[in-house]
Amino acid sequence: MKSLEDLNVLREKLAGKDTKNKKRRIVVGMATCGIAAGARPVMEAFAKIEGKDVTVGQVGCIGICHLEPIAEVYEVNGEKTTYVKMTAERADEIIEKHIKGGKPVTEYTIGYELEDRNMARCFEQMDFYKKQKRVALRNCGLIDPENIDDYILTGGYSALGKVLSESTPAEVVDVVKKSGLRGRGGAGFPTGLKWEFTYKATSEDGVKYVACNADEGDPGAFMDRSVLEGDPHALLEAMAIAGYAVSAQMGYIYIRAEYPVAVKRLKLAIKQAKEYGLFGNNIFGTDFCFDIEIRLGAGAFVCGEETALIRSIEGFRGEPRPRPPFPAVKGIFGKPTLLNNVETYASITQIILNGADWFRSFGSEKSPGTKVFAVGGKINNTGLVEVPIGTTLREVVYDICGGIPNGKKFKAAQTGGPSGGCIPVDHLDTPIDYETLTAIGSMMGSGGLIVMDEDNCMVDIAKYFLEFTVDESCGKCPPCRIGTKRMYEILERITEGKSKPDDVEKLQVLASSIKASALCALGQSAPNPVLSTIRYFKDEYNAHVNDFHCPAHSCKALKIVTIDEHLCKGCGVCKKVCPVGAIVGERKALHTIDQSKCTKCGACHDKCAFDAILIS
Repeated sequence: MKSLEDLNVLREKLAGKDTKNKKRRIVVGMATCGIAAGARPVMEAFAKIEGKDVTVGQVGCIGICHLEPIAEVYEVNGEKTTYVKMTAERADEIIEKHIKGGKPVTEYTIGYELEDRNMARCFEQMDFYKKQKRVALRNCGLIDPENIDDYILTGGYSALGKVLSESTPAEVVDVVKKSGLRGRGGAGFPTGLKWEFTYKATSEDGVKYVACNADEGDPGAFMDRSVLEGDPHALLEAMAIAGYAVSAQMGYIYIRAEYPVAVKRLKLAIKQAKEYGLFGNNIFGTDFCFDIEIRLGAGAFVCGEETALIRSIEGFRGEPRPRPPFPAVKGIFGKPTLLNNVETYASITQIILNGADWFRSFGSEKSPGTKVFAVGGKINNTGLVEVPIGTTLREVVYDICGGIPNGKKFKAAQTGGPSGGCIPVDHLDTPIDYETLTAIGSMMGSGGLIVMDEDNCMVDIAKYFLEFTVDESCGKCPPCRIGTKRMYEILERITEGKSKPDDVEKLQVLASSIKASALCALGQSAPNPVLSTIRYFKDEYNAHVNDFHCPAHSCKALKIVTIDEHLCKGCGVCKKVCPVGAIVGERKALHTIDQSKCTKCGACHDKCAFDAILIS
């Protein structure tokens, strides 16, 4: 591309070709979630009918991950039918009845099981999408992530052309500052300030770098991966804009090797951008030159911390270092470095094209814009959700994600991953924003949101997250390396019925010490799940410590399984399913459990038709 005009000419040519050759279009969700659910055979089945009247293509994550594999049929007039839980056999049936016969197969359409719903409706009409606003995910599920032309047709690379032809670097930084965008990687630091610090920083040879944190190590988090798999050019364009704004000519994307689909699509996107002259020398006929390289990480959680990530990019073991100096002053190879995560970059082009005031028109006053959440756990609709910041937890859990399965009660939601905290039902109407979540003992984090119901033990949940932190500690500083291990040992003792009277107090003392002295933010925030569960679920800790009882009946060592003599019918089913032969009794007579053999697996409880098996 020698100029922005060349890009516009290409877009008009692509749009004209698209209009002239208008065909019925079938797309299949081919992000990791779809592929894992079996989308490849579905894609192969539909590919058989591609021809002069039908095109078949792939898209990224559509968002409704619990209904994967997903295929969508777009008619020439734009109407769309969304098919869910697809198989190759269902695809063949849709080809015969819908594509050839003209009649949608209603029993496979989304929402078919709901009353008063049209079988072919757009996502925006679905309850799952009504309260969402897609900015970072604007193209996910809509374009082919492996085709740069699809991205250009949506306005792709116009923002880069705009800043290069109309703005100075300082003006670009100013727009980002005015937008109020905050880092979506967890801490929520103002993005514009970070850009300004890097813009003003100097180095002897004038070299600066732009970097992207695509490591995403939180359990249950898949926001960044979904953006990379569904819209990789959005990241590349934003990084080029950032490079122009801070006078950097080189960018690095640090991504974990466990994301093979995302890595593949990023590599392809970089290759395509270079072929179009959108990366490299004299972009859009200007003096601006920019290139990007990918650095693969080995899946270390600590490399989500910016200084550890930088060390890993440099070829060293990923360990954090003290700050200051901050990366904006001394980053990759000792040069000023701008570092943001994928979701932060994903909003940049829209801010450039639509303006800072547009971005501030949704979200909250202190935190404009949207936030993407990967919602999982005990929830009906697991998937990818993007909402204006300030949306309440209740709206996400119930209005968007359909509430708790099997009529169970909401107990808590974990936000912020291992660095976050558990939010109880009393705070269900809490607005999800940085300040509010911090005030109630949690944090926004990168965007993982795990929902728990009445069957979850909060002591066990705290132990789960702390076990992850212990395993992932880089070991550089004693507070994290030793302190979290001692905390985990106490929690393990509590859940195994071996607790001591002062164990909860010891947890709080250790937590305070670690928060005050650990080297990096990951170590300092490691005790948060424990502190938040003690704060809101102290009665569960007391029951474990004082009564050796787990109220949720979740901690295996604290379960007592018995048979009610009044309800037992002597059918023998429990005896048959017991894997260790702990249940004895004659047919039509009362059965009993040998406690010395019982492993408390719960198989007998699950199979008893008379509710005679009691777990306490």
